[in-house]
Amino acid sequence: MTQLRLEQGPAPSLPRRFLSSAPWWGMLAGVLLIVDGATALRIRWNPATLALVHVFTLGVLGNAMFGSVLQFLPAAAGVRVRGSATFGSWLHALFNLGVLLLVMGLHQGWRTALIAAAVLLPLGFVLLAAMTVPGLLAAAGQRLLRAGFGVAIGFAALTALLGGMLALGFAGRLTLPLTALTDVHASWGVLGWVVVLMASVARVVMPMFQGTGTVREPVQAIWLGSVLLMLFGAACWRLTDGSGAWLAGTIAAHALLFAVAALWLQWRAPRLRRGPLLWSWRAGLIVLALAALALSTGVRNGMLAAALGLGVALPLLVAGMMLEIVPFIGWIELHRRCGRGVQSPGVQRLLPAYDKTRALLAQVPLLLLPVAVVWPSAWLARAAGLALLLAWGCMAWTLHGVRRRASRFLLTMESADVAARA
Repeated sequence: MTQLRLEQGPAPSLPRRFLSSAPWWGMLAGVLLIVDGATALRIRWNPATLALVHVFTLGVLGNAMFGSVLQFLPAAAGVRVRGSATFGSWLHALFNLGVLLLVMGLHQGWRTALIAAAVLLPLGFVLLAAMTVPGLLAAAGQRLLRAGFGVAIGFAALTALLGGMLALGFAGRLTLPLTALTDVHASWGVLGWVVVLMASVARVVMPMFQGTGTVREPVQAIWLGSVLLMLFGAACWRLTDGSGAWLAGTIAAHALLFAVAALWLQWRAPRLRRGPLLWSWRAGLIVLALAALALSTGVRNGMLAAALGLGVALPLLVAGMMLEIVPFIGWIELHRRCGRGVQSPGVQRLLPAYDKTRALLAQVPLLLLPVAVVWPSAWLARAAGLALLLAWGCMAWTLHGVRRRASRFLLTMESADVAARA
């Protein structure tokens, strides 16, 4: 089992800032779907659909991934994050402002916002790579884990650069094969960035918090190498007037392999640790497998696969992680502030299992999202939007509970100190 290096992490405020931002973007997705319910889930190229997709991929998943990387690499992989004190707050502002401008530009057709986003978002991803990749190269041990993170961050930067080009294309500043480039952009972002990162994190998260084994290193190395080769090969084929079937098949096959392998590890675990994280990952992996199967049946089912994967499965996986990482960050902060000799609240007291379960159960109505894709209806889409708003609102309140409990403990401790001195 990987040993946590508690003193190597960045200031707790940095990863927490990203993780706490993710639910607000989920609530914005709900608002957009309530407003655009008549059109948002029908056509891929509709401005409302494009805006909604990027709220999920960048706002929800992007913030969760940034925060997880910045906390996970130093604490669990022994990787030094460089410049976190200097550039951390700038990274958060740069990234989220870029996402906001992109969503506004896509939704309203504002060219100035698209041009600004085309600059800010690639800068944000390149800055993340500059802060993490040197440490990945310099660290010792856990080569497969570091390779997975390196591949994911590399694909993230490439996806952002492609996205910047596409934003300039939508703004009328570049003449590009938008359909083909969008397919490559989506495949690199979903599989190369998000799924590869989740598969890498799973090597630590699943044994440590769920009591499972791990996929054998040669098997996961083959999977990772296959992702690299097939994504680049499929991208070249797509950009030379080929069909998108190879790209869709690559995403579907590798996402399905990850989901099935993780579910198999859970099923085979001799001492499975049952709890909110286990159930959120199990549900997320099952829905991810369904999304992969939907995508494998043809690109016509792309909207359904996106609703299942981007709207339900991947958010469930990152929600489970956030509910473990945020109280852990809160505990580290208390540990650093109180010092030795003070019995600070444990992780489970900062965020009880009941609160985690409630936040995850609030995600169940999100299944209305794929239902609204299969049976297009304005009222059904708006019901899915309301479910998004409530589910992510509950998540935001639950995560904020860590700060409330930590502040209450510090206030009690200060009051006790004052009474003792008196």
